[in-house]
Amino acid sequence: MSAPPPTPSPSSPSSVAERPGRIMAAEMAEQPAVLRRILAEAAPRIFETAQSIAAKSPRFVLLTARGTSDNAALYAKYLLEIQMGLPCGLTSMSTTTAYGARPSLRDVLVITVSQSGGSPDLVASTRAAREAGAITLAVTNNPDSPLAAVSEYHVDILAGPEKALPATKTYTASLLCLYLLVQGLQSRDGTRTAAGLPELAEGILARQEEVRHLASRYRFAERMVITSRGYGYPTAQEAALKLMETSYIPALSYSGADLLHGPLAMVDNISPVIAVVTSGRGGEALQPVLDRLRGRGADLFVVGPAAQVERASSGFAVPTEGVPEELQPVLDILPLQLLAYEVTIARGQDPDAPRALAKVTETR
Repeated sequence: MSAPPPTPSPSSPSSVAERPGRIMAAEMAEQPAVLRRILAEAAPRIFETAQSIAAKSPRFVLLTARGTSDNAALYAKYLLEIQMGLPCGLTSMSTTTAYGARPSLRDVLVITVSQSGGSPDLVASTRAAREAGAITLAVTNNPDSPLAAVSEYHVDILAGPEKALPATKTYTASLLCLYLLVQGLQSRDGTRTAAGLPELAEGILARQEEVRHLASRYRFAERMVITSRGYGYPTAQEAALKLMETSYIPALSYSGADLLHGPLAMVDNISPVIAVVTSGRGGEALQPVLDRLRGRGADLFVVGPAAQVERASSGFAVPTEGVPEELQPVLDILPLQLLAYEVTIARGQDPDAPRALAKVTETR
């Protein structure tokens, strides 16, 4: 297997001018600046919005999203249930848009996450939720979107225009905004805890050459399995989506617990397994799964603390010291975005324009 020729980093001017995937590369490189902008400009408004919602004492939360935004919503579910004890569910929009169901949603907080805010089913289900008595909040990258217009509250994630079809900066921006929202619902200012994220993100993105070397191992992979637990599970889901939509490699994402309930049988020493290991309780809960994977001789790629990477076939060490587990997903996804990008380039494809996809998916 030959490694791909050396290529410039995502932030390199020659990369932006010459390479396939130059738009995705530039947008990945913007993420530290986007995180800084959220902490400096969006955080006060998010806190005010959260306080207004908290005053209404929601008893339940429904999260509505599609695609990458669905993975951000799953992250919010973990935050709300773990930190606030609020039961949460992920909306099945077809119950409203296709079947016309109108459940009673009084005192329910409905959070709809969407980069564009333009998908008709998101708009229709949010409008129906508000008519059914819900407190509605849109989290989007477009304050002028139809979704923002039909929602009672809105959070602008301030990511700036995202032109590449694979979402990168809007995903990490959504995670940080949702974290600040949940902190605000508890009357906490989350900016101090999150203050170090932009610098840490810069450090991770600067390790492009390391990821490129790792990607050469997987350019001919026929499938991948990605697993995690707890706060890391949304990262596993998002990484699988990025790999599938850019490189077209079937990537199957499982909670570590679910992996042991049957799918472990398909793991062998040929198909790579990526494990997202957070530093915290989720990572601790994943350890029996990692032991089983090593016992099966799996080609195990670990994203997480250095001590975990050292026990795997390969991996990427994420700096987690001083970063609470609930914020680590903002960092953990970055090397996996880079991996999807580099694997796609190595396979001779353009990650900016995956086949059969559109930036705004108009499902109904």
